[in-house]
Amino acid sequence: MKISPYPTGRFQRFLEQKSAEFRDLIFQCQIGSRYFDSGEAILRQGEQLQYLYVVPVGRVSMSIIAANGRRFQLGEANCDYHLYGEMEYFTQTPCQWNVVADEHMQVDIICIQKLTEALHQHPDMMFFFASALAEDYQDSMDIYTNRLLHPITYNIAYDLLVQKQTNTLLGGFDKVNQEAERFGTSGRVYRRAVKDLMDKGLIKKGEQGLEIIDEAALITFLDTYE
Repeated sequence: MKISPYPTGRFQRFLEQKSAEFRDLIFQCQIGSRYFDSGEAILRQGEQLQYLYVVPVGRVSMSIIAANGRRFQLGEANCDYHLYGEMEYFTQTPCQWNVVADEHMQVDIICIQKLTEALHQHPDMMFFFASALAEDYQDSMDIYTNRLLHPITYNIAYDLLVQKQTNTLLGGFDKVNQEAERFGTSGRVYRRAVKDLMDKGLIKKGEQGLEIIDEAALITFLDTYE
């Protein structure tokens, strides 16, 4: 979740008014900072949460590994004072996701005990967590549902359309294998699906990755699955 409030939601006006107060509360619980190198885990799946972490700026990726060794990549986020560990903080369960630094970065460390005491004293600050977690939950469920219920060609096409039309928090990867994991499949299957969309004249490979050639045709293609 971001420390700054999301631009939508039932309590958006209240959150805007209290935004500076919430930011102060978070950083009053800071007990230090540390550097993470590219590829180093900030949170590790299965480990007990020791601290919450604020990433002021930098790219991080989130993934989860199943018992059979397969990995699902949720995507890469360009952080702007993002807070990590908040879900496990409330549930008191081991970390569900690996959160990995994708570049060298400085991260702020938030003390769990200090945060708990601060929230007891200022329970209205809970609105920030509740609103952000609800937004993130809906975004994540949208991703999971599409991955589960649609074929990979649909998911790749839909993802490109969403990336173009909206300002999404989660982006894709430069490497094919990581992109394949983002769609819950292998590199071979991912390449075949991309080729299928290219053969249909819907997308092409550009300097920044896959690009839409004909947006109207792409939307028509997606509509055939409804």
